Amino acid sequence: MFENLGEKLSKAFQHLRGAGRLKPEHIKETLKEVRKALLDADVALGVVKDFVHALQEKALNQSVATHLSPQQAFLKIVNDELTHLMGEANVDLNLRALPPVVILMAGLQGSGKTTTIAKLAKYLQEQHQKSVAVVSADVYRPAAIQQLKTLSQEVGMTFFESEPTEKPVTIVERALLEAKKQQKDVLIIDTAGRLHIDEGMMDEIKRLHKTANPTEVLFVVDSMTGQDAANTARAFNEALPITGVILTKTDGDARGGAALSIRHITGKPIKFIGVGEKVGALEPFHPERMASRILGMGDVLSLIEEVERKVDKQKAEKLAKKLEKGQGFDLNDLRDQLKQMMSMGGMASLIDKLPGMGALPSAVKSKVNDTELLRSLAILDSMTRHERRRPAVLANSGSRLRRVAMGSGSDVQAVRRVLKQHADMEKMVGKFASKGGMANLMRGLQGRLPPGLSNFTK
Repeated sequence: MFENLGEKLSKAFQHLRGAGRLKPEHIKETLKEVRKALLDADVALGVVKDFVHALQEKALNQSVATHLSPQQAFLKIVNDELTHLMGEANVDLNLRALPPVVILMAGLQGSGKTTTIAKLAKYLQEQHQKSVAVVSADVYRPAAIQQLKTLSQEVGMTFFESEPTEKPVTIVERALLEAKKQQKDVLIIDTAGRLHIDEGMMDEIKRLHKTANPTEVLFVVDSMTGQDAANTARAFNEALPITGVILTKTDGDARGGAALSIRHITGKPIKFIGVGEKVGALEPFHPERMASRILGMGDVLSLIEEVERKVDKQKAEKLAKKLEKGQGFDLNDLRDQLKQMMSMGGMASLIDKLPGMGALPSAVKSKVNDTELLRSLAILDSMTRHERRRPAVLANSGSRLRRVAMGSGSDVQAVRRVLKQHADMEKMVGKFASKGGMANLMRGLQGRLPPGLSNFTK
């Protein structure tokens, strides 16, 4: 997300390179490029105008630290304004109401609403230790109820049955009674989507809102629709008291126009973003961290949280103890590490959060994918556990190498590359384990921004 915008903003700041101080002519030229970058990102025109005007006011009347260069000073102004535009800070769900806390999900058909419900339920179960029940009041879309039931089984949330022949209000009334009876902490209601906004749809969801009296009304919207997403959110907000927005499919959105427009247009916070198809691919939205990522400064805090949330702590402790005893880092350990990396979204997800990566050209970023990682896993899976425990046995046997290559659909050279990568990792991984593991490594990255940017003050 924001790959194109980040690259174009980086080019815009080049107008300030080498300048002794921020002069009006420099500001004018840079703002022109910033405006163009935002429009190319499909940010709503009104949002662009207000944003550029705010930048101009602050740049011309700046009072920033003298140790920053003009380029760094302007970058700080843009960072602050992007954060302000997207909402200042994360706004979490209100879970303090009398249980069951009711969350009503709204959105157009195709926005990913039903899948997002499963992701949200998983988030509430894992991060807030809540018991979650779900019900589908979508009696129009074929297989909508079955889809939610299947996802419920995958995530482990309670599913309340409903039938396409029932009235949506009747379904919600029964679900509320059942949630109270079973003492559920949260009840999430899936509502019918449409291909476009229509009066009948709005009337029905208003009735559901009155019946359910939800604590949260979350509007789910496809980020790839750009500024149309913001306009749709505004239309829903005029009919319903929306409390927040969930942006879906952000992993496929290189522009980011929706994220930059929605808060400004609706006044409602973006609470979560969907970052992939898996049920664990939902992240709380942090405006200040997203601004940092847009400007190429990474998002190490989110990376640390993701590592601490998804890395198997028992396996990490077991590996640390193993290394402390001098038993070495074998191919079974490498396989575990690669699998954990995949659970965190793979290389593409990780690289976007590392400081300095935003400065990489799109052509270079596009080559960063999980193809090699998946190929390495296939090779490791084709080995026996004994071979993974004792790599030398494999390295010294041509027949074993050929068998592994054939079993993984690769060649002997690819197998040898994995063995070489393992040997290199073995030399350095002991240092990380002895100093607190991978999470400690990520903390060490915090603050290591491109030259000068670590001097930013709020």
